[in-house]
Amino acid sequence: MFISILRTALTIVFFALPVSGAFSLKSKLLKLANIKLGKHVSYCGGGALYGRGLISIGDETWISPRSVFHSNIAAAIHIGSRCDIGPSVSFIPGSHEIGTSFRRAGSGVARDIFVGDGVWIGAGCLILGGVTIGEGSVIAAGAVVTKDIPPNTLAGGVPCRMIRKLN
Repeated sequence: MFISILRTALTIVFFALPVSGAFSLKSKLLKLANIKLGKHVSYCGGGALYGRGLISIGDETWISPRSVFHSNIAAAIHIGSRCDIGPSVSFIPGSHEIGTSFRRAGSGVARDIFVGDGVWIGAGCLILGGVTIGEGSVIAAGAVVTKDIPPNTLAGGVPCRMIRKLN
């Protein structure tokens, strides 16, 4: 419970800090909120950190403004090293099974999200639980990632699909 409250408080604090600056201070605060950070992570803030689930971010990764992490105690969010996460990207590991007609949002489920090293995720993407984005891939702006993306792939669309392989 404490971690959830602390993460919510940090969301407010980050609005008061410069968007493209104070990265060392932001990293220290994120670590206090039990977020596993590599070296030289640049977290811009202006987004939100929800829940108390595991969030890990690798070395030299850039998290643009307004990115949102809906962490879930039952599923982790892992972002690799040297990744670039565009503005307004959302990571949502939790969802629901389809229920009966009485209430379609049935039992809650949560699945891990894995983003490989060197991935670039464009602005406004939605990354859902149960997906792995392979290393070296590019996810085009506005994509909704519902299935695994192979390494070194350019992918985009709603739902996200492979556009072409990258060298």
